[in-house]
Amino acid sequence: MRVDLFDFELPPEHIALRPAKPRDSARLLGVGREGVFRDLSVRDLPSLLEPGDVLVFNDTRVIPAQLEGTRGEARIGATLHKRVDLRRWQAFVRNAKRLGEGNVIEFGAGVTGIAETRHADGSWTLMFPGDEPVEVLLERAGRMPLPPYIAGKRPTDEQDRTDYQTMFASKDGAVAAPTAALHFTPELIEALAGRGVKSETLTLHVGAGTFLPVKADDTTDHAMHAEWGRIDAETADRLNAVRAGGNRVIAVGTTSLRLLESATGADGVIRPFEGDTAIFITPGYKFRAIDGLMTNFHLPKSTLFMLVSALMGLERMQAAYGHAIANGYRFYSYGDSSLLLP
Repeated sequence: MRVDLFDFELPPEHIALRPAKPRDSARLLGVGREGVFRDLSVRDLPSLLEPGDVLVFNDTRVIPAQLEGTRGEARIGATLHKRVDLRRWQAFVRNAKRLGEGNVIEFGAGVTGIAETRHADGSWTLMFPGDEPVEVLLERAGRMPLPPYIAGKRPTDEQDRTDYQTMFASKDGAVAAPTAALHFTPELIEALAGRGVKSETLTLHVGAGTFLPVKADDTTDHAMHAEWGRIDAETADRLNAVRAGGNRVIAVGTTSLRLLESATGADGVIRPFEGDTAIFITPGYKFRAIDGLMTNFHLPKSTLFMLVSALMGLERMQAAYGHAIANGYRFYSYGDSSLLLP
């Protein structure tokens, strides 16, 4: 499909620079396949779901993967986006033309990186020497990797270390938050449990590739960056039992959805999964694992807007986004949410 079909105009004042306080006070747009759009609050979620439904959360934890350093007099910026092994990460590098294989980058606080391999997409494999775990080095020298549409408008600060983590975050490895789950609080989870709504978790380490624009003119020419994920056998069995019992599996966030769909066969059975996924979902895709999606509002011409258009229909999502803009919804990572029930 033509990428420009997924374009829309978003006034910049709709981009949220801070999350709602408290988190579950954010707005929620209810979207079905047809009918009116419902202007709700995230706190309304228990009344929108049925006993026996299950919400699936991503328990990845964002690491401070944004590094600023020098090689000689040249300033070098690096955003880690995918772990290679215990001491190596693949990274998008700013001012990469000043780097060569074997060059050492000084990131401060006693942290150095060695540029080992340049990849075809322009990224580099960086090796971090020493005995300390790389995560410890990042806590010392790194910053939270806020999306460019936020970082371009204000500096990252200490508050972002809390704001940009979900309450489920427990597995280190993401360089972007699974932002739909930022809206959840212990009180909301308790209310959902009281309604009989179940919760499950999986892990998908979100990469910085999620923010890369689609530069191709046609979706068939776009290459997705791979991300590592895991669903264990027990979780897969419980999710299959939910659907077999006639209840719904609702993905919280596009990251949960993408991993669930990657783990599900043509027979609709969710299987244990561990490894990379580069699934790219566009209109025409037949969903196998999920019955709905809770997600924030996405960038124009992004792979994520293509995904929600595949779930609900392009015209329906264009209308929903038009409604959200006209009614003052806040967009992107720190913005409001939507509940899409096809």
